[in-house]
Amino acid sequence: MKIPGDAVIPKEKLTCYLLVPRIKDDKSKFLAQAGFTQDNPNDLLNAIQKLILTTDAVEDKINEYGVFYTVEGNLQGLNGRSLLVVTVWLQSRDDGSFRFITLKPKKD
Repeated sequence: MKIPGDAVIPKEKLTCYLLVPRIKDDKSKFLAQAGFTQDNPNDLLNAIQKLILTTDAVEDKINEYGVFYTVEGNLQGLNGRSLLVVTVWLQSRDDGSFRFITLKPKKD
């Protein structure tokens, strides 16, 4: 199963969380290795969309909010480098829509 191309990816999730340096759980340094920065959040958005359109999602868990899925694969960077990532998605129990939750480095 693929996450639909119209899945909601809130821009704030990129610009106010993933690409912002943090003391704990910093993902900005990881993403910067592939050229993703606060200056180009749309490039990260496009890379995430490409990943979900080309890679199958796997059901992870179900709770009162809906069904969570993960999509694991290579996030193609701007500088030619790819990053092995896990993206997490929620299919809403209320209306069936899909929403991006987070992205994290895949640990081997």
